[in-house]
Amino acid sequence: MGALDGRVVLITGAGRGIGREHALLMASEGAKIVVNDLGGSADGTGADQGPAQEVVSEIEAMGGAAVANGDSVTDWEGAQRMVNEAVEAFGDLHVLVNNAGILRDRVVVNMTEPEWDAVVEVHMKGHFCPTRWAAAYWREQSKAGKEVSGSIINTASGAMLGNLGQFNYSGAKAGIAAMTLVAAGELARYGVRVNCLAPVARTRLTLQTPGLGDVVKAPDDPAQFDVYDPANVSPLVAYLSTAECPFTGGVFHVGANEVGLYQGWSLSDDDIIVTEGRWTVEGLTAMAPRLNEGRSKLASVATAIGDTFKGYGQREPTK
Repeated sequence: MGALDGRVVLITGAGRGIGREHALLMASEGAKIVVNDLGGSADGTGADQGPAQEVVSEIEAMGGAAVANGDSVTDWEGAQRMVNEAVEAFGDLHVLVNNAGILRDRVVVNMTEPEWDAVVEVHMKGHFCPTRWAAAYWREQSKAGKEVSGSIINTASGAMLGNLGQFNYSGAKAGIAAMTLVAAGELARYGVRVNCLAPVARTRLTLQTPGLGDVVKAPDDPAQFDVYDPANVSPLVAYLSTAECPFTGGVFHVGANEVGLYQGWSLSDDDIIVTEGRWTVEGLTAMAPRLNEGRSKLASVATAIGDTFKGYGQREPTK
């Protein structure tokens, strides 16, 4: 018996990289998979149905069930077709994994409007469109009296903490984490849980990120544990997809042999200054600097993206 026997899963961007690993592992756990992938390049241009169909063939070769879908995650009607295809092919939908993404890196002073629009559209709208149609499907099931155990897993990134040179990508990924919290609150009434990943792994996108190519490369020794193997991420996705999983509204650090749970923006009483009535500029000039004491150069950064790499893959196993 697999952990996902009988579960129907739609995975976007599943033709390559992390999405492909999700599809293969979840199929091995008994899930039926809709493999969505437009088949574009890392910057979002072009289309190729080959990658999605290749993953379907791999799943079928292992005795699993899968169908390919080539719609764009940014296409409103295409996103509805993805959901409909799951129901038509396998009779239901239980899990949506929003994974598709692109990169068009540039520092803000050089970024063009198309570079901004393309990345925000694929990541944020590309999460919204499939989520909206899956949520509508589950709402109708719930209203009809069916017990729903749905799961949505979104994909952010450590870049949500702020990664220089990725003004568009970091903004989109931080938005996805915030969208996760809203969806988790809104969809709970229908029996749907919503969580989010911030994976650390070797993909087409990370290999193009400035400075990361050498960091995330595979080890020369094949016997050495590959801490950046994208397959390391997929067990958490499978767990979050199980019907009994208790988590919702979680944003998870995941990669190598690590799983962590972020605690987002926080504001304690010690981080608030108070005055009588309205603050004045003079009053803030005198008092506000104390809020910055002990902070990093970027005042609201408690965990920087580089912190996720300190000791990464080398921490002692949890007892």
